[in-house]
Amino acid sequence: MSYCLNPACPHPENLTHTELCQACGSKLLLRDRYRVAQQLGHGGFGATYLAKDESLPGSPYCVIKQLRPAASSPHVLQMARDLFKREAKTLGKIGNHPQVPRLLDYFEENQEFYLVQEFISGLTLQQEVKQNGPFSEAGVKQFLSEVLPMLQYIHSNQVIHRDIKPANLIRRSQDKKLVLIDFGAVKDQVNPTRAGASEQTALTAYAIGTPGYAPPEQMAMRPVYASDIYALGVTCIYLLTGKSPKDIDYDPATGELMWLEQVHVSDHFASVLRKMLEVSVRHRFQHANDVLRALDLEPYLDSLAQSMVKPARANPQRSSDYSSAATGDFSEAMLPSSPTARMAAAIRARNARTGMDSAGVASSGGRRPVPAKPVSMTMERTRTGNTGGSGRPPANGSNPKLSADVLLAAYAKGKRDFTYHDLSQLNLAKVTLAGANFHQSKLHKVKLQGANLTSADFGRASLSQADLRNANLARSYLSHADLQGADLRGADLSYAYLSNANLRGANLCGADLTGAKVSDEQLSLARTNWATVHPSGKRGFW
Repeated sequence: MSYCLNPACPHPENLTHTELCQACGSKLLLRDRYRVAQQLGHGGFGATYLAKDESLPGSPYCVIKQLRPAASSPHVLQMARDLFKREAKTLGKIGNHPQVPRLLDYFEENQEFYLVQEFISGLTLQQEVKQNGPFSEAGVKQFLSEVLPMLQYIHSNQVIHRDIKPANLIRRSQDKKLVLIDFGAVKDQVNPTRAGASEQTALTAYAIGTPGYAPPEQMAMRPVYASDIYALGVTCIYLLTGKSPKDIDYDPATGELMWLEQVHVSDHFASVLRKMLEVSVRHRFQHANDVLRALDLEPYLDSLAQSMVKPARANPQRSSDYSSAATGDFSEAMLPSSPTARMAAAIRARNARTGMDSAGVASSGGRRPVPAKPVSMTMERTRTGNTGGSGRPPANGSNPKLSADVLLAAYAKGKRDFTYHDLSQLNLAKVTLAGANFHQSKLHKVKLQGANLTSADFGRASLSQADLRNANLARSYLSHADLQGADLRGADLSYAYLSNANLRGANLCGADLTGAKVSDEQLSLARTNWATVHPSGKRGFW
């Protein structure tokens, strides 16, 4: 089909390869190369279309954004033209990132402005949630691990997205990577915010973003980088609940979104989300890297500190990761030799100076912060006499031991938090434990062959010599997990988060690692074969 771009056309749909619109006579081939196939969206600023570039072999699809200034005076048109060129330049710059659509073309025609961008095929996160239901905590952590570096890149180029929401994040069909779309600055900067606005107001006074996702300072026309972090926090709440912000109550006194009762997450993750969603800009995370740091390291200060008193082994894989963070009031001679220990020392020193708790939230009186603890759960007394579900390591240092029957009964009743438990050598073959939280649990030699462990959280868990053959670990969170000697033959690890996991001696023959977060250095320590699927989606040896 050929779609007419004339906004006044009564019947814009035409047959394919038609040269002129049958209803209004307008030319259908834009700039003698772009044939519009359908309208994707429209508003007061103009419209967005799906088109084909007939000047290229195969006529690939692209997205055309048409901008129509609300006023037609020469002054307004020139200001719109200047803004249009500036934003096109910005989009061209940030489009170098593989998870941002590339700018392909921009031009002006008949006092209308056009941006041509790469077409991203796939489902939005909003569509994913509607089809498959809400994400688990581990799934949202993995989502953040992918989006936050992208956001840091955008901010480093002095760009504020201003409209982050599930509908603007597409999981690309080609490689399943998340792509951030619709930067929207051009369309909103030339859209009058009220009837009767002056020409100057039409181009400068604008409140952009989606209500509920945009924080107060953005709606007051003063967006900052932290505004995107707030919107990302609201997106996390949507992913966890399936509810848009308009369906969640607000505190009328503070303007805060009353989201906490809607989710089931660990105390630490809740504290991170709380700081992302601070109404006050000053108390919110300021940078994407601050959120990553709080998620990845700060809840584990006690376990990190243990490495300070142990001889450090050479680990070239981690040596560069924390080089910039191991700073403060320590001399090089005073720093522990382990990179992880150095990071722990740096975080402790910073928190001691600033009086911040483990999630980066201010504590009273600048006292030494207490590490955050996961949400507690009530668990039946096991056959060994230990009580589980405290959500923190027992005072005597031994993990509460669970039997397979007690574990599965608790899971069947809706329990998901099994943090710090001892599940070593249990026979859990072919069970379903999707979305369960095994953070820092002991699963040495556990039998999980064929088990459904999708979106489970194994952060810092011990899975050494575990039997995970043909297990479904898709989208699981395995950051810093010990998988030494684990049998993962045929396991589905697609889009799993394996950053810093120990894969020494792990058997990954036939495993599917499509889209997994894992480094080549990690994989070089594991066993692979021709049937192992790379994170890129290709099969073969590493």
